[in-house]
Amino acid sequence: MTADDIISALGLVPLPVEGGYYRETWRSADVIPGGTLRPAARFARDKIAGSAIYYLLTDDPDSFSALHRLATDEVYHFYLGDPVEQWRIDAAGRVEQVVLGQALAAGQRVQAVVPRDVWQGSRLRAAGRVALLGTTMAPGFDLDDYEHGDRDALIAAFPHARDVILALTRASR
Repeated sequence: MTADDIISALGLVPLPVEGGYYRETWRSADVIPGGTLRPAARFARDKIAGSAIYYLLTDDPDSFSALHRLATDEVYHFYLGDPVEQWRIDAAGRVEQVVLGQALAAGQRVQAVVPRDVWQGSRLRAAGRVALLGTTMAPGFDLDDYEHGDRDALIAAFPHARDVILALTRASR
């Protein structure tokens, strides 16, 4: 299948700011009352119990998941296509690459968890054409918990990760 075939079959739309294509497939009707989860300060507001999306990357040069961090762990699932490089930078500045794909014997993963508060971004491996992934979050995704990475601020904080940051951020427009 081509990227256009997948976009059409799954009803995907461009993901603003972050990049790629997506469609939310599940948003729990259950609500977790604010203050129920710990730490209470991080979960002061009501949260939905969980959410899931499809996420697609293509060979368009601007098709990548820009560096961002979330207040909740995010589970990635690899469904089909070419391998995806997922880069992470934690608060201590450790840089890690996880490759999502189907070549398990080569160390690729079909599922990976990005811990909360870790900067993350993804792109197709060189010469890749398309990859379909999914993510699941519990508590569910809340736009208020999304922090988009600023290129200059990230380079100032993590100068040793400059190449990764430049590859996975967009210049200010």
